[in-house]
Amino acid sequence: MSDYRIEKDSMGDVRVPANALYGAQTQRAHDNFPISGIKFGREFIQALGYIKKSAALANNKLGLLADEISAPVAEAAQEVIDGKHDDQFVIDIFQTGSGTSSNMNTNEVISHVANAKNKEGDVHIHPNDHVNFGQSSNDVIPTAIRIAAVLSATKNLIPSLTHLKDTFLAKGAEYADVVKTGRTHLMDAMPVTIEQEFGGYARQIELGIERVNSALVRVKELPQGGTAVGTGINTHHDFGKEFAAKVSELTGQEFVEAINHFEAQATVDAPIELSAQLKTIAVSLMKISNDLRWMNSGPNSGLGEVQLAALQPGSSIMPGKVNPVIEESVNMVAAQVIGNDAAITVGGLNGNFELNVMLPVVAHNLLESIIILANASRNLADRSVSKLTVRKEIIADKVGRNPILVTALNPIIGYDLAAKIAKKAFAEGRALKEVAKEMTELTDEELDSALDPIKMTRGGFTD
Repeated sequence: MSDYRIEKDSMGDVRVPANALYGAQTQRAHDNFPISGIKFGREFIQALGYIKKSAALANNKLGLLADEISAPVAEAAQEVIDGKHDDQFVIDIFQTGSGTSSNMNTNEVISHVANAKNKEGDVHIHPNDHVNFGQSSNDVIPTAIRIAAVLSATKNLIPSLTHLKDTFLAKGAEYADVVKTGRTHLMDAMPVTIEQEFGGYARQIELGIERVNSALVRVKELPQGGTAVGTGINTHHDFGKEFAAKVSELTGQEFVEAINHFEAQATVDAPIELSAQLKTIAVSLMKISNDLRWMNSGPNSGLGEVQLAALQPGSSIMPGKVNPVIEESVNMVAAQVIGNDAAITVGGLNGNFELNVMLPVVAHNLLESIIILANASRNLADRSVSKLTVRKEIIADKVGRNPILVTALNPIIGYDLAAKIAKKAFAEGRALKEVAKEMTELTDEELDSALDPIKMTRGGFTD
């Protein structure tokens, strides 16, 4: 048997691999874009399956597709949703800017599968006339971006961020009684507790979740129903509403028809907004990750305040060296997300008149950001934060030698004398209380009360 078969389209004959589920248009696109080898992932393919199934069911309800067509199309689309044919989506993400090639790839695969299921039927299911009925690539691909982003964010990213937030809160509570030296400008400052510091990290993550949820409100408006330019040519006036209802039913998410199809198809503003929020989360994670790296530094010549779990050898030449590998991976993820956001922003700038023509690269980068942020957040929680230990003795020693604690004496002895005490204690490497006792008339009891680090973490005056 031949390794190829001949498929036909409006441009003529095309050789297609014999076992391929796609047809001529997919093959042409596969041949035309040998760019990166990067294909759309599971999330985007699944979204395309949801679109085709929802469209078939909506058009059937509206009386536009007969049962013998809509049923096998919906069944074949479900197989795409379930991931049974991911290897048949073969087109590079660097393709036609509307994503028409990927839409036709979907249409051809579903048509092929549906016809195989419908061998006894009298109707041949056509990729354009039936699978793509009432649709255009110009509303399908923007809709797929939004469906995929919503599902990935709600099922993966938000749960992972919530897990990371809870892990920081739990670890902070575990060491609630530990007072450490706070730092501003990387220099010693007033003390804070581990619980306060980790609580700040948890709040960063919590706000990130709120930002994502806020952006998803706009992302849940679906362009589907606008067809070619937003007017809805060649589709039923109620299709957009029925389609959104079907997608909502299938996914469990509350999608709605776009309020304005011209806005929804001509722009990727909502995905850009979501990307910007992902960038903010990336910035938060890098800040948190770098703090953990600093606190773990040493362990003898650095701060050495916490000890991260030893997960793997850190050097091919220095035996016994262990590095903060999880935090380093988080930083690289953050850098990638920030870079992805830049690409998405440029993509958004390329919306001309009624269509954006960088949809595939927007889709790929947005979904990659969601996925790697989710994975990195859960990995940080499970392999680093949950396993770290606080080196209480090291922290206590550093707090006791922190000359900045003299700040608590300001209301009692004044700024100028307090500054002299701090400088003398630092210069001579002596305990702050010892120098303060020499240079003031305060008693041991008064100094102990004023210089109690735990009191300083509560704000106000230390008495």
